[in-house]
Amino acid sequence: MARNVVISGGGTGIGLAAARAFAADGDRVLLLGRRAEVLRKAEVPGALTHAADLSDPHAVRGVARYVAALGTVDVLVNSAGGAGNLEPPAEADDPLGAVAHTWTVAFRLNVLTATLLTEALRDRLASPGGRVLFLSSIAAYRGSGSGAYAASKAALHPYAFDLARQLGPRGITVNVVAPGYVENTGFFGDAMDTARRDRLVAETSTGRAGTPGDIAQTLHWLASPGARHITAQVIQVNGGAERGH
Repeated sequence: MARNVVISGGGTGIGLAAARAFAADGDRVLLLGRRAEVLRKAEVPGALTHAADLSDPHAVRGVARYVAALGTVDVLVNSAGGAGNLEPPAEADDPLGAVAHTWTVAFRLNVLTATLLTEALRDRLASPGGRVLFLSSIAAYRGSGSGAYAASKAALHPYAFDLARQLGPRGITVNVVAPGYVENTGFFGDAMDTARRDRLVAETSTGRAGTPGDIAQTLHWLASPGARHITAQVIQVNGGAERGH
């Protein structure tokens, strides 16, 4: 039977790959994101789209009203987030202001978007059988340079664990997927050069970069009946890079 699948950040990268995986099963997919033009260009058969800033409570209430017309939410994939490459820069002459800007942006993009959307839709989750999934990062274990992005992704873990305990009695599972380096997502913008890519690939045990499809298939499996007794877990998909060499 077709399920209703809501995917934030569904217009690009991992979110888009996940949308295609669910749509291939015949599920009805709703893509959420800030940029309407990006959502319109997403090639997902039969998908619905709704543009909204998921860090804005008013906008998220609008999403909840839109979703209510669709019915029960069987799968919620919180894929929206990023490193802030699309955000306005901080004031260059205020070092502390720059720190505050970096950390505020990281938590707004990666934590607030996920928590607001999840809380807005939690009463619409299928009971039993609902699935809530979050996208974290290898950075949550190893750091990210500035610390802000890594900390924002790590913050999703305890939230997911608490949510798993709260929603478990309703037959709903909650899990986190933490990718390593994944190519072709736009995450790094113009900051990825050949030397850096080679270093990240060399950290893996598999000798290759991850793909959006690798992560999408993990999300798809966690939403399947075969994963119904898996909850409150963080699944790392990084080719062994987190263990180091």
